Amino acid sequence: MEGPQYPFLASREAFAEFRRAWEAGTLPKAEWTHAAHVAMAACYVVEFGDGAFERMKAGIIRYNLAVGGQNTDTSGYHETLTRLWSNVIATEVAGITCPWAAAVAAAGKYGAARDLHARYYSFDVVKSVQARREWIPPDLAG
Repeated sequence: MEGPQYPFLASREAFAEFRRAWEAGTLPKAEWTHAAHVAMAACYVVEFGDGAFERMKAGIIRYNLAVGGQNTDTSGYHETLTRLWSNVIATEVAGITCPWAAAVAAAGKYGAARDLHARYYSFDVVKSVQARREWIPPDLAG
């Protein structure tokens, strides 16, 4: 059975336009899905290597504000989840040199895996203000 299809990954051009819109803060909020987060993280890993996490973090914070969201103790950017996903995605796309190919591969595997973090974190840790604001190592075996 074939996995979900994402229009923003249909071609290199579609992904380039999606990326431009996200980085400019003009991407409609409804299009900033989990799969979109995964794809952008993969793209950034290929392009920026060790600097990918910081760029992704800054991008998420900036985008949230651009679409009228806030980054507070209860909503918006989440440090622990972003760092976890950055690590997972970096492992998944290791060796891929094309940002679009990395985005396709990562979204294909993890685009629908929104709850993967539950293998690594208990509910209370993920919902804590501390986890939203700073990295907390996994409290479950994974």
